[in-house]
Amino acid sequence: MPYEWLPPVGKTRKMQLWPHRSLGVRGFVWFIAVTSALIALPLLAVIGSPVLWGLLPFLLLAIWGIWFALRKNGRDRDIVEDMTLTQDLVTLSRHGPGDQRQDWQANPHWVRVTLHDSTGPVPKYLTLAGDGREVEIGAFLTPEERLSLRDELQRALAEMRDP
Repeated sequence: MPYEWLPPVGKTRKMQLWPHRSLGVRGFVWFIAVTSALIALPLLAVIGSPVLWGLLPFLLLAIWGIWFALRKNGRDRDIVEDMTLTQDLVTLSRHGPGDQRQDWQANPHWVRVTLHDSTGPVPKYLTLAGDGREVEIGAFLTPEERLSLRDELQRALAEMRDP
């Protein structure tokens, strides 16, 4: 699961959520290297001819485009949601790409966990409501993971309400 509950500190519970990251740094290097080799393979037939110099800029541009797109996607996936539950306060902080930060907090006695089956922007849209605001949580998770997260959040909130 791309989220985990951290070990409790006293009566404080913390959870971190992050999107799936299927291509790590090592995989990125391998992918670019293999792609470059496969793109360069047809160039062996034109080595020593002026056609090589006509094709080379386009092939380099293709490799650069793949590299740029994968790096941008990796930066866009640098999202972390931190949730802290105490008996007095529930805090959700979303750290997005480019140092974006969004914070939400509410009293745990009034927080509602809602799973919108078909009315949200994604299937099984999960929200937290409290203090006059409703915020999404785990939008990058799969529908099954959001369902599991809802159950865990409801249990954790019930524990905070009833010590």
